[in-house]
Order: sequence, then C-alpha cells, then structure tokens
Amino acid sequence: MSTTHSDLVAKKPRRGLIAVLINLRESWVGMVGLAIILFWVAVALFAPIISPYDPLAIQTPFAKPGSPAPDGGVFWLGADHIGRDILSRIAWGSRTVLIYAPLATFCAYVVGIIMGLLAGYQRGWLDILLSRVGDIILSFPVLLLYIIAIQEFGRSNLNIVIAIVFGSAPGIMRIVRGLALDIREREYVAAAQVRGESNWYIMLTEILPNARGPLIVDACLRLGYVIITIGILGFLGLGLPPPDPEWGGMISETRAMAMIFPHMTLAPAIALSSLVLGFNLLADGLRETSLKD
Repeated sequence: MSTTHSDLVAKKPRRGLIAVLINLRESWVGMVGLAIILFWVAVALFAPIISPYDPLAIQTPFAKPGSPAPDGGVFWLGADHIGRDILSRIAWGSRTVLIYAPLATFCAYVVGIIMGLLAGYQRGWLDILLSRVGDIILSFPVLLLYIIAIQEFGRSNLNIVIAIVFGSAPGIMRIVRGLALDIREREYVAAAQVRGESNWYIMLTEILPNARGPLIVDACLRLGYVIITIGILGFLGLGLPPPDPEWGGMISETRAMAMIFPHMTLAPAIALSSLVLGFNLLADGLRETSLKD
C-alpha cells in the first residue's frame, strides 16, 4: 500500500511545551524541583519587598542570625563581616544568578543548536570541521577555559556570558548533531525534501521541534552547571564584578571566618545548592515522564 504525503506528516511526533509541563505532574521529583525553582524566581521578583535592608548598607558587622538591627529591625540571617544584611544580599543575589545563568545557557543553546543542525543534517566537510573544532574545545577543562577567558578579557557580565557560551556550545552541538543524524532519516523529513523545502526550513521546523525533548532535559541540567560555574567564578574572585551581591562572591568574602561565623558562608551556600538541586530534580522529572511516553 502506498504512503501519501498526509500519512508522512501524520507520523511526525510533536509534543508541545505545555504538554511536557502537564506530564510533569506525574513525577513528584520533577514537581519538587519546579517548586524550588519557582520559589527562587519569586524571591528574585520580590527582592525589594523581601529585603529588609539595602544589600549594600553597612550596619552591624558580624551580627548573628536573629540579632536586633540598629533601626529596631532584625537580621534574620545575620550580617556579614562588613555589616551588610545577609538576607537582603541573598534575595538580590538571586536576581543576578537567575538573569545571567539562563541568559548564558540560552546563548550557548543558540550557538550549539545551529552548529549541531548544520553538522548533523548537512554532513560532509562542514560536519568534520565543526566536530573537530568542538573536540578541540572539549579537550580542555571547562573551568580552565573560563578562567583564562575572564583573566584575558576582564571581569564583566558580558565576558562571563561569552566564556560560558564558548565552553558549553560544543557539548550542546554534540547532542543536537546526534539527534539530527537520527531524525534526518525519518519519513516526515523525506516528505519535506520531496516538497522542495529549504535546508534551513527542514532543520528548524522538522528536525529541531522533534528533538526538543532531550534538549529540554539537558537544558535543565546545564542550567544547574552554569549556576555552579558562576558561583565558582565568584568564589575565585572572577565572577560578576562588585558591589552587586553574588552568591559565590559572598561565600568567598567570608570563607576565612566560616569556623567562627558559619552563618555568613552557610546561607549563600545553601541558596546556591538549593537552586542547583531544583534544576537537577526538574531534569530528572522531565526524563522520567519522557520515558513513559
């Protein structure tokens, strides 16, 4: 029996983002991860309301959690060695990490997806060239690449994003390339080729939408890695420039006093770890629900 064009199109598997989120309700692990992420998103959005003080205001140095503030308020999480309220700095620091981590991850995905689609669908010399470039970049420790790039070009928000894109895009390219190699052999791609569609049309509307399941899972995991990376760079003194609060920088500034005043280091460390945990749990939940389909 012959296969018509409409049959080929009907066989195309498509799952929208809304459907993915609906299916996520079947995984309690994913829902816990999503709840943690939404909590920190709410903290970032309402930082001016949640923060009892200006995150840069100097008040009572080394104040312990629950200590009274000079204006009659309370340092709920204590104050750091300079006298800045830790709760306020964590709340405002959540804005920093939730702006630059998703931005860097998104840019890395744009670059990695384009490279992966070209390599996996076009094949030939372009595949060899892009794959070799990716292999060279991935042969270096990623953190070392970040440190070299930031030390070479200086500390700035833009340079940190560029460094993360440079280090992350080749790994994304490998994933997209593997998916494209598989999907390019599907019948609905052949139908688009028969219709005379352009290569970019096929890559962006036929291949990419049907590869989004694994990419969404990887994006959640990679967001966690990027958050850790920004925290490590801040801990090493190479993170986002002061005076704006940043969790890794907060840990670095107070690490020498951690034994005597552990609250100054523990609070931002717990915040950083919980957000990373949220993205990891969300990725596990998405993977769990995808295996049921």
